[in-house]
Amino acid sequence: MEAEFSRRKLLTPVEMRALTARSDLWGGMQMASHLGAIVVVGLLHAMAMGSGWVWVTGAVLGVLINFLYAAQHELSHATVFKTRKLNEFFGRFVGFFMVFPRDFDQVMHFAHHQYTQDWERDGELVREPYTLTTYLLWLSGITYWRNRIFGLVRRTRGIILEPFIKPNEEAKIIHESRLHMLGYLVIALVSALTGSWAVLTFWILPMVLTKPVHQLQNTIEHLGLSHESDILENTRSTRANALIRWLCWQMPYHTAHHTFPAVPFWQLKALNEKIEDAAGTVHRMGWIEFQFEVISKLRAKDESQYPMDEVWIVPSTGGRLARIPAE
Repeated sequence: MEAEFSRRKLLTPVEMRALTARSDLWGGMQMASHLGAIVVVGLLHAMAMGSGWVWVTGAVLGVLINFLYAAQHELSHATVFKTRKLNEFFGRFVGFFMVFPRDFDQVMHFAHHQYTQDWERDGELVREPYTLTTYLLWLSGITYWRNRIFGLVRRTRGIILEPFIKPNEEAKIIHESRLHMLGYLVIALVSALTGSWAVLTFWILPMVLTKPVHQLQNTIEHLGLSHESDILENTRSTRANALIRWLCWQMPYHTAHHTFPAVPFWQLKALNEKIEDAAGTVHRMGWIEFQFEVISKLRAKDESQYPMDEVWIVPSTGGRLARIPAE
């Protein structure tokens, strides 16, 4: 990070208050548009049954469902709604829908922000260094869903292994896991008794089969960057169009989000511009460009063989990308 770049000096108190202001209106519009899109595509998916279009509607439906995690992420930060209870209500609803309990996600994600890229303490970095094989399995969603389901079952049994969960947090995590598991069992029982395939058709299968699309965003944000505490060196933004930014709840401005996590998603573009004015540039890549680069690097050697204090996945132009004008 350049010496002149400082979070403390980046925003004045007045600017900070303006950028961190919550809004039920902006949050409600984003939530309504995302959930509304799922409902509309779900209806189209039902209409497409028996035709080849079912593959298209199913794929779109699955992508929309998977990217609801962007909503859960913002809800965990309590930056979607000004009314705090709305953040919790929708956070628990979306967490259940995503098979990703809210309290667990919140504890894990806050550890990720506090200790970004720290192998021992980052809640989202509790894994072995990638080889090409393990990376492709994660990208495919196979090991993602294995970890998600097995972890939920284990915590339902009262077994906590995650190092980022503190002893005083274990009881609520276990209780939440058991409520989720009970809910899923009730849904499975009702589906079996009624002979309905709706849960699989409109929820589980689309979500599971399109996870690789969501992984394009999940993998790009920090992989191949420095494991030092420098935000400009350990966090990557995504080159994205307006549709993708909407789908991701503006998380392509990921460096801005990590610089000031309290800033709501709809203010990240303005914050990003201030950061780039102050710091000059940020790391930024496109989804497909990044995948070509990381797969090429992992074909040569596994992740543990790259320097932990250096950036080893960069754009083909090398170094950082200069700011890209908004569309």
